[in-house]
Amino acid sequence: MTNQNRRLTAAETKGLRTAKELEGHLAWLDTFTPAALGVLAIASGIYTYLGVTSLLEDTGAMSFFAAVAYSVAVSVGIFVFWSYMLRLLPSMRSAGGFIGLTVSTMVGSLAIIAMSSWLNAAALAGSAAVEQHLDLTVRDYQNALEQAHDIALSAQALEREVRRAREAFEALAEQERSGELSGTAGEGAVYRVLRQKTEELQSLEAQIAEQQPLIDAAFEQGNEILGRMRGLTVAPGPVEQRSVAFSEESVRLAGVISNLNQFSVALLVARAAADLPASVVLPELDGRTNSVREAQSTTIGSVLDALDQRSRTLGQAAAQVLEMEPPQETAYNPISSADAVIRYASSFAPSWAGAIAIDLLPGVLVFVLAVTQAAIRSGRDGLSIEETLTLSDLKAAINAMRDVEVSMGDTDAEILRRLRINKPSQDDKTSEAD
Repeated sequence: MTNQNRRLTAAETKGLRTAKELEGHLAWLDTFTPAALGVLAIASGIYTYLGVTSLLEDTGAMSFFAAVAYSVAVSVGIFVFWSYMLRLLPSMRSAGGFIGLTVSTMVGSLAIIAMSSWLNAAALAGSAAVEQHLDLTVRDYQNALEQAHDIALSAQALEREVRRAREAFEALAEQERSGELSGTAGEGAVYRVLRQKTEELQSLEAQIAEQQPLIDAAFEQGNEILGRMRGLTVAPGPVEQRSVAFSEESVRLAGVISNLNQFSVALLVARAAADLPASVVLPELDGRTNSVREAQSTTIGSVLDALDQRSRTLGQAAAQVLEMEPPQETAYNPISSADAVIRYASSFAPSWAGAIAIDLLPGVLVFVLAVTQAAIRSGRDGLSIEETLTLSDLKAAINAMRDVEVSMGDTDAEILRRLRINKPSQDDKTSEAD
């Protein structure tokens, strides 16, 4: 059976009908696809313009034209790129060409994200991202303030240890004056040693007590500054202006935290504990007899042992405070809306999704069109041109043939008319020659 007489199978007929139907749909979709692509490109360019303006510090005419030029370039680039892909990639028949254009589409998509999508995200969520940066900075400052306050209060708790040591030596001094220690009543050598250490500890106790009001005042001031910073985080108005005021408050709060760190008396107590047994000024034994002086010497040795024990106790208590982790140094670093969106991208996933979708949505159309074109080619594969003709195609072909025949008939008639006009002239010339 020749190809002209072969009848189409049911599957071939169905595939051909599907291909024709898909071609009709594509013809209708092509009427508005370029316009839709242009709208997406313009929308992306507008958001890109908003994102660019947030990066430019200067607000003059040059910055305005620079932002406009960049956004226009982005819009044109997106429109041209996706127009190329919509036309070329679905038409590729070879695997190598399809893979090459697919890779090109991916590279172009990454370029679009790099030049446009992150700026679109900055326009959509830039202010919220900067506010989140301010909020996190407030939390860091609050943690630093509370940690510095806790360390200062822990150091103030050493006052109890100092008071216990001072009361112990004070009690021993009273016992010595009554004669219960060395056996000799009065204010002799042992009494003077005990009073010397009592006065040193009393002075240290007074220094620790003086720090408490300063610590309370600094902590209260720090909380007031934190309150103003929290207010700036959620206050209405442009976030850039609020960031300036926020930066000024952060500098004040950093100074308060530094003062709180200096108010800690742990290092002072540690040094005093080390000096407690080492700074004893031994007086001359003033006993009247050798037995009294021997008793005084023995008592002073016991006092020195007690001093050494108290020194170790105070030193250990102060060391525990000094080993506490100091507050992490916190500083507010101003950040642009574009940088904030990138840094806190995980918190603004919907905005990022919208910013990327507006740029890469045509990519979905490209692959939809590629699948459709593949289906059309699959429905036509193996069929000759005659077999793919539909009734409408046949009617169009017949009408075209008629038009050709009419045109040829008109041409032949014109030729005959011209021949008839020219023939008498030639007959006249022949008669004249005769």
